[in-house]
Amino acid sequence: MLRLNFWKPAILGLSIALGLFIQSRAAQAAEIVVAGGCFWCVEADFEKVRGVSEVVSGYTGGSVKDPTYKQVTRGGTGHYEAVQIRYDPAQISLAQLYTMFFRSIDPTDAGGQFCDRGDSYRTAIFVADSAQRAAAEQAKARAEAALGQKIVTPILPAAVFYMAEAYHQDYYKGTNRVVTRFGVIRQDDAYHRYRVGCGRDARVRALWGADAPFVGG
Repeated sequence: MLRLNFWKPAILGLSIALGLFIQSRAAQAAEIVVAGGCFWCVEADFEKVRGVSEVVSGYTGGSVKDPTYKQVTRGGTGHYEAVQIRYDPAQISLAQLYTMFFRSIDPTDAGGQFCDRGDSYRTAIFVADSAQRAAAEQAKARAEAALGQKIVTPILPAAVFYMAEAYHQDYYKGTNRVVTRFGVIRQDDAYHRYRVGCGRDARVRALWGADAPFVGG
């Protein structure tokens, strides 16, 4: 009996510590899924944000299992190019992330984003629970009021998220050489030329001005 009484406080303390550790890990593992046109650009934007630990490019919202990039961009899969943003809620909130998202896209465009047209380039927020839905709805209402235009970005139930091919991950900072219409150039240079040529930053700046979080005012 004495031995049992001796171990009880130790076991209790271990259980509490384990519970706190699990809660901490769960908080650090928080994530949202958004679609904002080209996933290279959304990934590049949100990986700059303090409190965001990782951004993964992928596909979601459609009916085809394990889709490929060619399938998605060709159309007919129902999938969006999307990103999974993993973040620490102790450093950045849902409200902040959704606010930044709306101000990094053209949420008035229902047919795609910038030079990328078609269903796979449409914008959307995919919500996994009531807290995400409430935060997304509030951010959408605030963005619409700030912009003074109707926002067409839907808020949809979360679906299976399929990670995109390896060469799409962190495309914006890749150093491999790729063939483009500008010739054979480094991947990061190709990304920059694409982003400028597609007019993403110019349009976001025209819409949001100084409120655009990832381009100059």
